Amino acid sequence: MTARFQTKPADFDKKVGLVLQGGGALGSYQAGVYKALAESGYHPDWIAGISIGAINGAIIAGNAPAERVSQLRGFWERVTAPTTSFPFLPFTEAANRRWHAASALLFGRSGFFGPRPMTDWFGSPVSFYETKALRSTLEAFIDFDRLNAGDTRFSVAAANVRTGDFAYFDSREITIQPEHVMASAALPPGFPPVEIDGEHYWDGGLVSNTPLQYVLDYVPRRSRLTFQVDVFNAEGPLPSDLESAMEREKDIRYSSRTRTATDMARVIHDVRHNINDLIERLPDDLRASKEAQFLYEFGCVTRMDIVRLSYRPAEPQGQSKDYEFSATTMAQRWDQGLLDARATLAESPWLVPMPSELGARVFDGGWATNAPAQTSLMAPSRPAAAEPG
Repeated sequence: MTARFQTKPADFDKKVGLVLQGGGALGSYQAGVYKALAESGYHPDWIAGISIGAINGAIIAGNAPAERVSQLRGFWERVTAPTTSFPFLPFTEAANRRWHAASALLFGRSGFFGPRPMTDWFGSPVSFYETKALRSTLEAFIDFDRLNAGDTRFSVAAANVRTGDFAYFDSREITIQPEHVMASAALPPGFPPVEIDGEHYWDGGLVSNTPLQYVLDYVPRRSRLTFQVDVFNAEGPLPSDLESAMEREKDIRYSSRTRTATDMARVIHDVRHNINDLIERLPDDLRASKEAQFLYEFGCVTRMDIVRLSYRPAEPQGQSKDYEFSATTMAQRWDQGLLDARATLAESPWLVPMPSELGARVFDGGWATNAPAQTSLMAPSRPAAAEPG
């Protein structure tokens, strides 16, 4: 039964952010989440993404609101179109997933990536695949003039191959081109680095799989409700075999950075908020001291709500789940993202006034499907310190 979600109240005054993690084929879950947000009126004014999150985010920012969901669907249908098939084989669902993952490794994905020509291997290629087809696909589904027009701010992260530094390409500061999106999704050694202004870039997930901190720290800050969509689940069962161990290792590796970044962002913003409150309570002589003025520079009166939506499949999907691009699995992930986001919107805990001593709250959302019994779908990631004021 579909959750009955709340639409955004007319007097809701916080900005809305959408932060999209990397995860390859798992990204169709993000598209389902966005569909629910669009239905509810929570249209983001700022979208930041990494890897497949950068591609999804660019499609959203680069289209008119009425066309965004259909363009997302078109992209995902293109990259999950079969490159080859053997319909006479009686595949189970698990075997079908393994076949599609193997197919991606052998033949690539339509409109995304493909094996290098044999002649390349007489030289010294730096990747197994080439991504020339991705540029045409991005140009087919993204209006880059609209993306750069400023209606919806768009930021994408990549890793500088030479320096190892994290780099952000932001539509508020530069003109975003297909190369910036492709760079964020250039995961080595599968994909080659992308050259931009003389530097080469790889997938931003090598440094961090979430751009949350960039959105929350950017000055000038605004009070913001940020939906962070994760496609690797931090929690999971003890592995029972090699396949489940490899899947669990990948979940932990990519989700741990995201959880660390989220927890750090919450703590830092609470500190900012309390610095500002403390400075206001100081007598004039102390407030004028250089130590107080130094701290004051770090203070902030904005309030942040972060809603984490994580993909939690009902059954193990194997370590190849992030490159298993089958149309059936894509649709399942899309539908689960839609249901999880609707369940989150049905409770909308960010509408409850924030305790006065907090600058930030983190809510774990979703659980529309495959959820363990619990009192509330949404609960802060730590106990509230006081009654809402």
